[in-house]
Amino acid sequence: MDWKSHRIDALLEQALLEDKAAGDATTNLTIDPNLRATASILAREEMIVAGLGAVPRLLEIFARLDPRPQAQTRFEVVSHPEIFDGVRAHPGQVLAVIRHNARVLLSSERVILNLLQHLSGIASLTRQYVDAIHGTRARVLDTRKTVPGMRALEKYAVLCGGGTNHRLDLASGILIKNNHISLGGGVAAVLARAIEHRKPGQRIEVEVRSSQELEEALGHGAEAILLDNMTPAQAKDSVDRIKKEERWIPIEASGGIVLGNIRAYAEAGVDFISVGALTHSARAADISMTIAPEPS
Repeated sequence: MDWKSHRIDALLEQALLEDKAAGDATTNLTIDPNLRATASILAREEMIVAGLGAVPRLLEIFARLDPRPQAQTRFEVVSHPEIFDGVRAHPGQVLAVIRHNARVLLSSERVILNLLQHLSGIASLTRQYVDAIHGTRARVLDTRKTVPGMRALEKYAVLCGGGTNHRLDLASGILIKNNHISLGGGVAAVLARAIEHRKPGQRIEVEVRSSQELEEALGHGAEAILLDNMTPAQAKDSVDRIKKEERWIPIEASGGIVLGNIRAYAEAGVDFISVGALTHSARAADISMTIAPEPS
């Protein structure tokens, strides 16, 4: 993850502005502006870590937003060599230590924790799904069901959890769904137009919900198939049918996938399983921050 990219910078800056971190009334009235402190970020449960790289960038952006001297002072963010994005942390483990001005630490605490909790929650849930299909050929995909503005970070968290990114946005790939088919005049018509006008290297994936739709898609040139809301048994029948084709056609399953049934879909023989819950339903990881004054 490029934490200094324009897109990520804008997101982190907006988070600080939203919280009016530089105008923290309580901290500014009660804390010595020259006090330095040490903040320890702690895992309070087992989790997969994601988002640590955002912490120093947030503090750099804070300094840009707050011209007061305390925001401009030196800071240091350190972590144990064994702790980095994508590793498993255990309860009580220190994820990172920040040494900085006490006011800055207090005023940016909530934004730092919100980000780490959210991203680590996504990474942790993703790892559960990945572990559930261990030993099969299938890979876990994310979806576009992300918080507006947070997609790049949320998809990064999926990678930290061992998942695989699906298309980043609508311009990143061709996925013909049922509404495209109904509005575009049927499978044959929409596939013909897509094949004729696509950019070089773009693979055309078609969503199907029945064996009839599968036959139509295969018969008119679909290059990848999305099995939508099929049962594992239906998915297995579809996989068996697709494998009779003389060409390799990637197969994705989607819809109604949960931890309790994902392995059944993987064992049906699909190549990919997309799970919207990775980003839209992940519980925030339990992470805390303790702040103590540095010895004078």
